[in-house]
Amino acid sequence: MPLIDIQVLEGVFTPDEKRDMIKKVTEAFGEVAGETMRAATSVRIHEVQSGSWGYGGDALTTDDAKAMRAKG
Repeated sequence: MPLIDIQVLEGVFTPDEKRDMIKKVTEAFGEVAGETMRAATSVRIHEVQSGSWGYGGDALTTDDAKAMRAKG
């Protein structure tokens, strides 16, 4: 059974957005792998504590990630 892990900073995505992420990632995988594999796919979203993610050599915070999202 396929397992897809997604890591995001805590507090950046709402519960509804995380549910949408899980659904869409599963659907996209199924388009490539087929319906049987889609039905057996697990997706986990791991939230990393703000400041515990390095990006370009700097610690990335939840506020930083929200600002990135706002830019589109």
